[in-house]
Amino acid sequence: MSKCYCGRSQTYDTCCGSIHKEMTQALSAEDLMRSRYSAFVLANGDYLMKSHHRSTRPIKEKKSIINWAKSVKWIKLEILDKTKGLEFDEEGTVAFKAFYFENGALEVIHENSRFVKEDGRWVYLREN
Repeated sequence: MSKCYCGRSQTYDTCCGSIHKEMTQALSAEDLMRSRYSAFVLANGDYLMKSHHRSTRPIKEKKSIINWAKSVKWIKLEILDKTKGLEFDEEGTVAFKAFYFENGALEVIHENSRFVKEDGRWVYLREN
């Protein structure tokens, strides 16, 4: 079996797939970050909206986000750094690079994302 889209050695079903089914399975901000990357790979717009903090959730952009995610070829995710964001924390950050091909060119999203707990589960708040 191949490893998860997020780069961890587990299969998708036991890694990000379990988080896509039940967000409380994301025990850390990094887990949620990785599951969001996998959701982009799969163009899973419902999960991308659900895992986004309600105060910054881009509902009106959902369709364009899905279309864009489908239009690129995702290559890999690199986690560069993280602060806090562990199981018993209330907030944390994850710095990452997400590599993809778009229109024949290698592109990268380099972001330091902020995550917080909302209703007891990790969600993406915004870029720091």
